Amino acid sequence: MATFLHRIGRRAFQRRWLVLLLWAVVLGVAGAAAAGSSGGGSSSVTLPGIEAQKAYDLLGKKFPAANADGASARVVVRAPEGQKLTGSEPKTEVKALLKDLKQSSPRVASVTDPFTAKTISADRTTGYAQVTYSAKAADLTDADHNHFDKALEEARAKGLTAEASGSALAATSEGGSSEAIGFALAALILVITFGSFAAAGMPLLTAVVGVGITISTLTALTSALNLNTSTSALASMLGIAVGIDYALFIVSRYRSERAAGYDAREAAARANGTAGSAVVFAGLTVVIALVGLAVVNLPILTAMGLAASGAVVVAVLVAVTLVPALLSLAPERVLGRARRRAKKAPKGVPSKEAPSKKPLAERWAAFVLRRPWKVLLVSVAGLVLIALPTTRLELGLADDGSKPPSTTERKAYDMLTESFGPGFNGPLTVVVTDTDTAATKKAVGELSDSITGMKDVAAVAPAVYNPAGDTAIVTVVPDSAPTSEKTKTLVRDIRDRAADVRAATGAEGLVSGTTALNLDVAAKFASAIVPYLLLVVGLAFLVLILVFRSILVPLKAAVGFLLSVLAAFGAMVAVFQWGWFKDLLGLQTTGPINSLVPILAVGIVFGLAMDYQVFLVTRIRESYVHGAGAREAITDGFRHSGKVVTAAALIMTGVFGGFVGSDDALLKSLGFGLASAVIFDAFVVRMTIVPAVLALLGERAWSLPAWIDRRLPHVDIEGEKLAHSGSSAAQPAGTEADFTRVG
Repeated sequence: MATFLHRIGRRAFQRRWLVLLLWAVVLGVAGAAAAGSSGGGSSSVTLPGIEAQKAYDLLGKKFPAANADGASARVVVRAPEGQKLTGSEPKTEVKALLKDLKQSSPRVASVTDPFTAKTISADRTTGYAQVTYSAKAADLTDADHNHFDKALEEARAKGLTAEASGSALAATSEGGSSEAIGFALAALILVITFGSFAAAGMPLLTAVVGVGITISTLTALTSALNLNTSTSALASMLGIAVGIDYALFIVSRYRSERAAGYDAREAAARANGTAGSAVVFAGLTVVIALVGLAVVNLPILTAMGLAASGAVVVAVLVAVTLVPALLSLAPERVLGRARRRAKKAPKGVPSKEAPSKKPLAERWAAFVLRRPWKVLLVSVAGLVLIALPTTRLELGLADDGSKPPSTTERKAYDMLTESFGPGFNGPLTVVVTDTDTAATKKAVGELSDSITGMKDVAAVAPAVYNPAGDTAIVTVVPDSAPTSEKTKTLVRDIRDRAADVRAATGAEGLVSGTTALNLDVAAKFASAIVPYLLLVVGLAFLVLILVFRSILVPLKAAVGFLLSVLAAFGAMVAVFQWGWFKDLLGLQTTGPINSLVPILAVGIVFGLAMDYQVFLVTRIRESYVHGAGAREAITDGFRHSGKVVTAAALIMTGVFGGFVGSDDALLKSLGFGLASAVIFDAFVVRMTIVPAVLALLGERAWSLPAWIDRRLPHVDIEGEKLAHSGSSAAQPAGTEADFTRVG
């Protein structure tokens, strides 16, 4: 691997203009494809294999008119203080609003009248109208949204309180502010780390190229594949983070090779052969973790995993080809002024910029090595303490109730809760079906009577039958909020009763709705998490055995990952459920964690954890393979890689943390969880627990049973073969021969 990437780096350095042209062409083609795409992703979530989704699918077949895929909006209106909607003046203003909504777009198919549809609250102060469109939400134009908003504004100007929710509302966009925050922080960290604008600019430029290609490609595919709108955001988040980090690692190694005496071309080639090998295997572990999301068998997770893994693959390819080409454009400026002056200084004359003491990373490693047991116990105990809130983790899918109070969707949600009851925003839909219409009617009667007598039921609507009479819908309004335990218990009770009715009549009863969907998704994730972890950890374990020629080092990596992810979950529960430090993070509401976040976080965090494992430990093993003792190798590895791993972790934290400011509940919690996990994994696990464990294991850390060693191919990630290369440029002037230990 090292020699192969060495050749790629050397050729990319020599043929820089060809490499730059090829990547420019790829970026241009992807951009052109995106520009020619209609775009418009879906905001809906399809979750096959669960009862709630099965009920939705059945409704689509049996009630096609009621389940058209056109956009919709629910407009909630409230009379001025002290008045009723049924009063002459408020009623006139509501009628005017309904007329404006009907005329707001030629795509409006219908607007219900709350007075004739009887959707007025018991106190007659609040009502709602349903607006349906003949076009999908993604096909609505800016003019459609503007005219819709103008109709609401005019109603407000006349004294009504008018708010709306639904798929027809314009999606709020933060204009790339999350990515911009991450880039700004990354730029600052890179400048501080390298002391060179040229060196800092290369990782940023390569990240822009990689993410540009990925997002353009996804934009071109979004409409054709009906991808979820969060897919591109996740790919962008991860693509920026790993794109910067992978290039950072290679540029840093280039500077080290130049300091060792190699010329620019050979230093770039060797950096690509050693650091590039680590990048390839680090990227491979991330891809394994993300592609492994497919085992959960949820299309949205599969799409997100494949899109994000594509971003990682592009980042790896850009790092090992474009970075060497860019290094050839500024081979000296990348070193920074201090290093350039040090190189020009006469031999024997110390540089004024020379540090007066050892690097911080090396001093930290020495501190850990002096007291490994104490450091290990304190670190593990701290992570376990932070992870304790995980036992109170609650999951739920985002709805309008989780949006900021300033949004019109949240205001509409609150108005309906106040006027129609907390269960109105989360009605349960009971679908009863059988090929025998008589059986269907009998089952509907028995089930409706049973539900009416159950606890926590506010209302049971009369059954609505399809034209064939073989399927009916019974709408149940709970007395409690969608996320309450009482509503969850009601769902289970209805399902138990539906099973009894089916045994008696043969008709199937399915329960859907927000609460039912949350229960089903949580159950599906619970059943999928163990096989997912076994698959991902198992495959990555094999990859790490191949890389490190060790059993104990990959085992330690897996255990460290579990500590990191559990601590991240604990932090999410404390902030997003309990509200700790919520004002500091700009969090306006608390509640259950989005059901998609834990499984996504597990996949991404595992990949990133292995990134730091590979970046740091490969340098430690490289020193060990080249003759250093076990403890000396730890110090040497930290001296060379500690600073760059710290910078990489801070950059990832900044990129992920930038998404905490998002209005999207999924991205907000995921960004916080990933940022927390990076901090725990990079600084507590990899920079503290890893050296402590390696110090305690000593030589045993790098042992591998002979029968396994004979069967594993040698990937040479440490660049051992490069040390014995016959090239005249392979050895810097004045260096001694390397002493190599068999791993």
